[in-house]
Amino acid sequence: MAAAITLMRLHDGSSCFYRCSYHAFLSFRGEDTRKGFSDHLYRALELAGIHTFRDDDEIERGENIAAELHRAINESKVSIIVFSENYATSRWCLDELAKIMERRRSDDGHFVMPVFYDVDPSHVRKQTGSFGEAFCRHEERFKEDMDKVEEWRRALRDVADLAGMVLEDRYESQFIQDIVKEIGNKLDPKALNVAPYAVGIDDRVRGINMWLEDGSNDVGVAVIYGMGGIGKTTIAKAAYNLNHARFESSSFLADIRETSEQPNGFVRLQRKLLSDIQKGKANKIYSTNEGIIKIKHAVCYKRVLIVLDDVNNLDQFNAILGIREWFYPGSKIIITTRHENLLRAHEDHAMFKVEELNEYESLELFSWHTVGQSHPIEGYIELSRSVVKHCGGLPLALQVLGSSLSGKEVDVWQSALQKLYEIPNGKVQKVLQISYDSLQDDHDKNLFLHIACFIIGKEKNFAITVLDSLDFYTRIGIQNLLDRCLVKIDNEDNRLGMHHLLRDMGRGIIREESPQDPGKRSRVWHKDAFNILRKRTGTEKV
Repeated sequence: MAAAITLMRLHDGSSCFYRCSYHAFLSFRGEDTRKGFSDHLYRALELAGIHTFRDDDEIERGENIAAELHRAINESKVSIIVFSENYATSRWCLDELAKIMERRRSDDGHFVMPVFYDVDPSHVRKQTGSFGEAFCRHEERFKEDMDKVEEWRRALRDVADLAGMVLEDRYESQFIQDIVKEIGNKLDPKALNVAPYAVGIDDRVRGINMWLEDGSNDVGVAVIYGMGGIGKTTIAKAAYNLNHARFESSSFLADIRETSEQPNGFVRLQRKLLSDIQKGKANKIYSTNEGIIKIKHAVCYKRVLIVLDDVNNLDQFNAILGIREWFYPGSKIIITTRHENLLRAHEDHAMFKVEELNEYESLELFSWHTVGQSHPIEGYIELSRSVVKHCGGLPLALQVLGSSLSGKEVDVWQSALQKLYEIPNGKVQKVLQISYDSLQDDHDKNLFLHIACFIIGKEKNFAITVLDSLDFYTRIGIQNLLDRCLVKIDNEDNRLGMHHLLRDMGRGIIREESPQDPGKRSRVWHKDAFNILRKRTGTEKV
């Protein structure tokens, strides 16, 4: 990350320059919160692109501690102080606090945020409660240096008078997101809001970060692909936050598929891109062709990072960026898409497939959305595992179902789970169906529905033989479904597979043809098929 330089104004009106190595300095009592709240806060800050110093990672305890802390505080734009029950018992913490408040008094631009984690702000201000007990011990220990004790007391009074964040009755996870949002607003308007509780994000972003930091002068293009709801946009946002400051200009264009379908959608996207790259100096654009020409001139003279989110076809890519030869050496372009083969096969580009969350990651993400912690509460463990199994590692489903069940009783969970086995969740269905709706023709849509209802688990060549007999152009059709991550083929036994939420989505489409009477649907399976045959209630359609 390119180091920033900030100007610090002193009381006498003179000025000096400090090299800002960090966005934020995080002060906390390690024994209280290192492995819990402070660690989660640190990870959330980093994920939001807020480069944060925490002393237990950055320096060793020893004789140079004061100098290193002073340097880190002066080289941070903001300071975050997590006040916990035993914060005041640590001389190291109080020394950090005193340095932070000294920096603030000499630099009005240095932002300090006190965070009261299960601590009453009045106890900090007045040094009562556990803070009072700690200072009784400090006064006994530092009888010969009461000036130091008074310096600590003053720092506590001053920081408690600042506008801070208090945990109160909020979930810790939401509290952390509120802190990150506030810090982000103070620091960097370009930082994007990443989905809360981004479980498993570190491993999934690592490869993209390595690609972004490869030092190459080539104009790089990367494709992040996977089924709907798998987390492509979250991963792209995290990578953007962590890397955009390394480029001379950057732009994140969200929801390209949806925006491009609206009146003047491409022109609006082009304007946004130019405004970002030219720091708000973009001229008006009246046509897509005019926008392409202006983008060509804007990207040819500086290294840029551009993210195109949710690209559905190559025309959208070309209307916004044209050709990569325009770009200044070292520029990077990231595309998120459901279409694996969106770009031409002969073009050089990196591919990053987003896989489903594993069982442990899924349970953690689901628990954050249901109970605001990383694991289920007693009495809900087996039900949580059942819902997680149903979601099949899809972050969207875990988030939607987790939020819908938050605060509900056990019997409601049981009823909701029974319903899910029969009727897909509407929000999840809507997102997944975008991939189905984007298929080029009824042939591929009908092929998908046939596979969802009847062919899952069948050996590929057998499936092709059966489907060809039904007048499907099966090989090209299956390839189109593979390209859009709607089906998959097991490498070991060559069997057709499908994420079971996609299967449920396909069967949900069939169910909507006649919700009450299966005999009027175009396809039936399992018990519906048995009942129709037994009762002879089938129609010409089925």
